[in-house]
Amino acid sequence: MNKLKSLTLEQLIPKVLQAVLNISLIFLAIILSALLVQELFIFGQILLQKENNDYKLFLANILLFFLYFEFITMIVKYFKEDYHFPLRYFLYIGITAMIRLIIVDHDHPINTLLYSLVILILIIGYFIMNITPRERPDSRWFFKN
Repeated sequence: MNKLKSLTLEQLIPKVLQAVLNISLIFLAIILSALLVQELFIFGQILLQKENNDYKLFLANILLFFLYFEFITMIVKYFKEDYHFPLRYFLYIGITAMIRLIIVDHDHPINTLLYSLVILILIIGYFIMNITPRERPDSRWFFKN
């Protein structure tokens, strides 16, 4: 309690906002986990239906499952990496979402081509991100006194 009194307003506001963000992300992870389990039940229903073998619906549901999975993984990484969202998970989610969109909405060839170009751009971005060094060089050389 003594520590809380010694905090200034400039120090207290980021701590309160970080706590609100963390609690919100925990609730989001719980909701996404429930939706992930719900997708498993939907898989079971699709597989048990003998008269309707719609593979497009099944593939779309699999990719939706992986989207939930990737969002939950990203939230876990956020807490493990000291409150930082790794950029590569956003790229994974974007690529998976675009693939799902191509499977679900492939009636218009121009849209499919545009979705494919978005996937290519995301993959190129991922490649560039992987070849750049993780440690950034010291930028103080630019701002010499």
